[in-house]
Amino acid sequence: MQDTIPDGTVAIIDGVRRIHYDGYWLKAYEPPADTLDAKKRLIQALTRRLFNHVEHGINIPGKRLDDARRAYEAEDDPARKRVKGAMYAGAMFNRATDIFTKLVELQELGIEIATDNPLMRECGGCLQEALKLGRLVLHRSGDEGIDELWGEPFRAFSIPVEAFYESRYIKIAQALRAVDRIAAVMAATFATTPLFRGVEPLVFDFARIAKIKCETLRTDPDIFDVWAEFVTASERLAALVPALGPAADESTRQLATDGLHLILQGRNLVTDIIRARVTMPKSAREFIERCETFAARAQAASHPPLAGADVGATRA
Repeated sequence: MQDTIPDGTVAIIDGVRRIHYDGYWLKAYEPPADTLDAKKRLIQALTRRLFNHVEHGINIPGKRLDDARRAYEAEDDPARKRVKGAMYAGAMFNRATDIFTKLVELQELGIEIATDNPLMRECGGCLQEALKLGRLVLHRSGDEGIDELWGEPFRAFSIPVEAFYESRYIKIAQALRAVDRIAAVMAATFATTPLFRGVEPLVFDFARIAKIKCETLRTDPDIFDVWAEFVTASERLAALVPALGPAADESTRQLATDGLHLILQGRNLVTDIIRARVTMPKSAREFIERCETFAARAQAASHPPLAGADVGATRA
């Protein structure tokens, strides 16, 4: 049974080295050596990744940290203070990356950098402060924050590289489970109406390749085939045409329009999850609620009340 396999188990499956977490066999990669240079490269990559997934305008250079702090502290309007706090967090992250980069350059010149070096402590402090402010930052979709991404650079700074990679496998497995749940809900939702007959295989094929994309690093040679297959599966799902007959009434046409919009929302949510490699519980919960509402509408449309029936009558 799969649930008896211990997390962290490594096996060769179909010629691919994989590691087991939370019921999923994930593609495994060798972590880099645990050196300051490796940590520098990892933190730089995580910082770029972070800014790629969060709202625009918060990638403030570290040299403007004091300006960002003053702007944040002086702001009284709650909405503007949230945005300025996000900008302050971005400046904090960039300051930490700047410090770490210079420390590694000094090390490369033969200067030993101890873990209790004042600049190392300042770097850690910047990352910790940015993590606290990360709750103010929204995902690029605007639906919710993704706190996990804000914590990754600090973890990469504070724990061994191998341990950091292990924590990422856990998050990827959680993301795959979220994709499976969303795909199952989408398939069940649109199975309630003949308007979208045939959507289930498109949804499951999209989810299948989305999960492969989630576990595949950008540096993997397979990424060219994986990304191309993911994009084309996404396009096929978006190109679905409802089975509307020429005699369809206005309510049926509106149901078809709303269904297509919901399919696109599900596709976009899965895309956001697998690109960020984190779960998005608030967005997923709200999407599932919209699916439940749509399924109830579709069910009512396929079983309209009998003509002349007293829908308000109660049993004696």
